[in-house]
Amino acid sequence: MNSAPGQDRSGATARPSRRRTATAARPVPASGRGQAHGGRGARSGADRRRRELSQNYLRSPEAARQFLKMVHLDPDGLCIEVGAGDGILTTRLAAMTGEVIAYEIDPALAGRLIARVGDRRNIRVKAGDFLAARPPGRPFQVVGNAPFSLTSPIIDWCLRASRMTTATLITQLEYARKRTGRYGRWSQLTVSTWPQVRWELLGTIARTEFRPVPRVDAGILRLERRPEPLVGRARLAAYRRMVQTGFSGIGGSVQASLRRVYPAETVAAACGAAGVDRRAVVGYVSPEQWVRIFAELDTGSRARPDISDAARPSAGRKPR
Repeated sequence: MNSAPGQDRSGATARPSRRRTATAARPVPASGRGQAHGGRGARSGADRRRRELSQNYLRSPEAARQFLKMVHLDPDGLCIEVGAGDGILTTRLAAMTGEVIAYEIDPALAGRLIARVGDRRNIRVKAGDFLAARPPGRPFQVVGNAPFSLTSPIIDWCLRASRMTTATLITQLEYARKRTGRYGRWSQLTVSTWPQVRWELLGTIARTEFRPVPRVDAGILRLERRPEPLVGRARLAAYRRMVQTGFSGIGGSVQASLRRVYPAETVAAACGAAGVDRRAVVGYVSPEQWVRIFAELDTGSRARPDISDAARPSAGRKPR
């Protein structure tokens, strides 16, 4: 991508100043609350660590089941879980797919989870940082309750993993809405990756379903890699350069920005074909419109076999 993944001009979620580590929200057993860490001082230390890592535990098995209703796994496939914690999702995921690799950075939690699921042949627990993991060499899916402050690097990891087919993650609701156009605007990251990855907000989870209770609700965000990109692989870099030019903000409109690189008449015709008003500001242009603009602007796109049918100019339109 032209800008670092997760750092587009529309803004990104805050990142911690400490070394990045990925651990997800974990359940707090009702019987263990207030006693699990051996006294008030230890409990306060655990609370501080949760705040540092943006840890918000799913409150109940019912909350986990509601989330997993949105998760669709290959019954014979591989699932990578982000931040397994005590395993409130892990065993359920293992019943839905062929193999689960569960990452948990906290050694104590990882040890307890290994003890719990050691007899499950299709679960492997990795005591380590998900963000430092090497993506599998075969197709896989990602599921997890992403710490809010680490959402961007987790998404980046998923986007870079070429064999990832889907990622279904619990994120801050604001992040999920921003990436899926729910505010009526689109971010550069979404537009840049749209030919390869579909972004979708599947639902919300009330903040009261987590412990400790966060300040905001959560969203269920899905990334789905397209079997065939809307723009041919050989032209993806050119597409991203065009999007970066459009998001430069120079000129005050999409057309004004693109005219810095493309002939004015060609830009006007391409935007017209995509249904984009000449005064449209960049954030209000949908990903589908960007793909159409590129198909119109890309010289000789009609003759190139690497431009997919979904991105070609409509029948009867002269190539530009």
